[in-house]
Amino acid sequence: MKHPISEIAFTPIVKVAQEKRGSRTSYAKMEQRGEQGPWRDVVTPELAQYIAERDSLYLGTASADGQPYIQYRGGPKGFLKVLDEHTLAFADFAGNAQYISLGNLRENNKAFIFLMDYPNRHRVKIWGTAEFIEDDPALLQRIVDADYKARPERVLLFHVKAWSPNCPQHIKQRFTVEEMAPKVHKLQRCIAQLEEMNAALRKKLGEAAPEDLEREPSAQLVASLTTEAQREEKGCGIS
Repeated sequence: MKHPISEIAFTPIVKVAQEKRGSRTSYAKMEQRGEQGPWRDVVTPELAQYIAERDSLYLGTASADGQPYIQYRGGPKGFLKVLDEHTLAFADFAGNAQYISLGNLRENNKAFIFLMDYPNRHRVKIWGTAEFIEDDPALLQRIVDADYKARPERVLLFHVKAWSPNCPQHIKQRFTVEEMAPKVHKLQRCIAQLEEMNAALRKKLGEAAPEDLEREPSAQLVASLTTEAQREEKGCGIS
């Protein structure tokens, strides 16, 4: 019987914790039926599409004695490349020259990638091993996005052992400037339209007779301005 993919995360001590807190039974039944559930050990087309939309990731490594380290990595959308159904890669750009991830992987090749889609509240966890590849210009050229202004130094190859999506609980929605730009532009257009309408209102009120200005604007005047406004582009929402 094939070992469950989830065993990469569900170690014996984890299973003890699950048993104690009541969740082990459902996972054990899934394993006994030979079902992998949401767990996969190859990059599916769905995961590849998800990866192509990401512009950042969190890389987890650990030293030989288990000291963990998390590093944020970013780039243009799609900077994390799918080389095949078992291999991911991204360019390692020049940074602060601490080389903690690089050092960790030389003595402990186990690694973890955490991908976040904040707008849609969707996350994916990927377990595997990783290695830095240096002095391979052909591979570097294959990975680097030519239009991105950064200095690539090496390539990180990530060998996928398992991956699983995670629930959306407690993920706070966040949006990039690029994602919000169309909505902000629409709001700016609407504000400009409202300012023009306000100026037209003031002008018409200013042209009214002095005795009329002492009273509230007539229903007829308001209706005429409303009718004119309705001829303009409708809707100032950002949905």
